[in-house]
Amino acid sequence: MVRRVGLLFLVLASLIEVRLMANPPEVWPQWRGPTRDGLVSGTGKWPERLSRDLLEKIWRVPLGRSYSGPIVDASHIYVTESKDNREFVRGLDRKTGQQVWEASWDGSMSVPFFANSNGNWIRATPCLDGDRLYVAGMRDVLVCLNAKDGQTQWQFDFVKELKSPLPAFGFVCSPLIEGEHLYVQAGAAVCKLDKLTGKLIWRAMEDGGGMGGSAFSSPIVSNVAGQRQLLVQTREKLAGLELESGEPLWSETIPSFRGMNILTPTIFGNSVFTSSYGGKSHLFQLAKSNSGLSATSLWTNKASGYMSTPVVIDGHVYLHLQNQRFTCIELATGTTRWTTTPYGKYWSMVANGDRILALDQRGDLLLIQANPAKFELLGTLKISEDETWAHLAICDNEVFIRELSGMVVYRWKYKK
Repeated sequence: MVRRVGLLFLVLASLIEVRLMANPPEVWPQWRGPTRDGLVSGTGKWPERLSRDLLEKIWRVPLGRSYSGPIVDASHIYVTESKDNREFVRGLDRKTGQQVWEASWDGSMSVPFFANSNGNWIRATPCLDGDRLYVAGMRDVLVCLNAKDGQTQWQFDFVKELKSPLPAFGFVCSPLIEGEHLYVQAGAAVCKLDKLTGKLIWRAMEDGGGMGGSAFSSPIVSNVAGQRQLLVQTREKLAGLELESGEPLWSETIPSFRGMNILTPTIFGNSVFTSSYGGKSHLFQLAKSNSGLSATSLWTNKASGYMSTPVVIDGHVYLHLQNQRFTCIELATGTTRWTTTPYGKYWSMVANGDRILALDQRGDLLLIQANPAKFELLGTLKISEDETWAHLAICDNEVFIRELSGMVVYRWKYKK
């Protein structure tokens, strides 16, 4: 009898293990999610409304201030904070919010007086690759930590190593892992490093640094026009770089106010979309030529973006604007399909199928039906009394909100 019970237990344990392996917990490993484009899949169809009864608060922990979005793996959440002239990274238990480990270093600095309202705290969203977590500190320092215990694996100080000036607004770019390397805009340039050792491989598109060279945008890697490339937006240019050498494959000047080209480049087929603060929206088509890759402007649109990288759904770009309005632009023609009345100053957006979940900086969560014919707001919910500038994260039926001074996890009640 004991043997039968023991055998039954082993069989049940094996079935549970197989089921967990077949349906592992979803993760949010980097800026704008698994595919770095704000799109998620496998979470089931989101509901057609947004109301208090559909969101259950699981836990909240207070933290020092930060604009970094949360990073989520199967069992942990990784968050940053600035406090007492130091920068901290904390590994939290995903189920309870209990701290598992912390790491810290000196990291205090002040942004220019005209940007003081935007704070002097850490900004960039970390990147998780296996058991390694890559974190960008304000003073142009990149730190690689062991994600299990927070131990430092290596650290690269761009100001010290490259003699580049301290960026006026701090380290803003969120690191990107591609293969065995890490790509980031820091040190007044675009840089490629060995992800295991922190060794600098190349430095490209140097711009002198300082006020004019503090890049705001985060890169993305994509295959466009048959060429796998690193797509970057500097303070002045939108460009594609050759991954091995860092050589520009093509580049286009993007006019903006004070070099505020903030959006991550957005891919649509063989074209690249961007929109700048104080400037316009642009779509460039890439094509191969005898001399390599060439970029052709397909259209410009007067819509002026700000800090919110858009999502693309069924050939349309959904973009939050400098004037706080939300707009839908048809990518094939550049035609504006609709534009709303003003909402918050900033939105972070995640899309699933034809639904968009947006979080503005006032703590308002919005559920939107992606419809080129008209703006369809399915619901709005006040989710935080604190500011919420950090990019939201969504895994399975959990919504992760990094408030300015805390971390909150909600369970979204819907059938997958």
